[in-house]
Amino acid sequence: MLRILAAFIFFTRLLAEVPSEYFKNVVSRWALVGWLTAGLSVIVLYTASLILPASVAVLLAIVTRLLITGCLHEDGLADFFDGFGGGTTKERTLAIMKDSQIGSYGVIGLILYFALLYTLLSSLPLTLAGSAILAGDPFSKGVAGMIINRLPYARKEEEAKNKTVYSRMTTSEYTCCLFSALIPMFWLPEPVYLLAGLLPVLVFYFLTSLMKKKIQGYTGDCCGATFLLCELSFYLGIAVIYTTII
Repeated sequence: MLRILAAFIFFTRLLAEVPSEYFKNVVSRWALVGWLTAGLSVIVLYTASLILPASVAVLLAIVTRLLITGCLHEDGLADFFDGFGGGTTKERTLAIMKDSQIGSYGVIGLILYFALLYTLLSSLPLTLAGSAILAGDPFSKGVAGMIINRLPYARKEEEAKNKTVYSRMTTSEYTCCLFSALIPMFWLPEPVYLLAGLLPVLVFYFLTSLMKKKIQGYTGDCCGATFLLCELSFYLGIAVIYTTII
């Protein structure tokens, strides 16, 4: 139970106290946290749509998750774009990613990310957008969480920005992550939409291969960036299936 609580504390703005050693295992419960962030986002989406245009409801749903997580993942995405866009060596890339100031790559990357996220979700019927969020958030977190099993940590432990280096998943943790990620996929209205789950897996493989080549591992920023880009690809898949097959 403390490991689950630690995950909610780490990945959201929940305030509570648990021993620091439990934070090393939070990634295996990351998809479970997605149940909360997705659920609250969809509640806001559906509630707002009762009195506001669907496009505004989508925007409020996006803002809801930003408030819940404190923009944790988006900060990682900006640092990832800055580091991998401007760094030419491993040392330079890691140094840029650790810099608290956002650069031009990070700004442009965030603008494009939010523009695509909003456009994709707004292009879907409201009920399908809600189902996509309920499935895509935890599923993409589960996929992204596998980064700690595929790559080593790229920095020295004492250089970690959050002072935590995640432990590789045990068999039970891997199982927990897998089920937490896959169960929400039942929210999708038609089995054909499950095909959208292939895109996050491909994006994960591409990104982790890039990380392995450029910095020989991953960082916390890489985790956040991988999740958001995997999730974005999932919504892209949903939109393609909706417009071409359904």
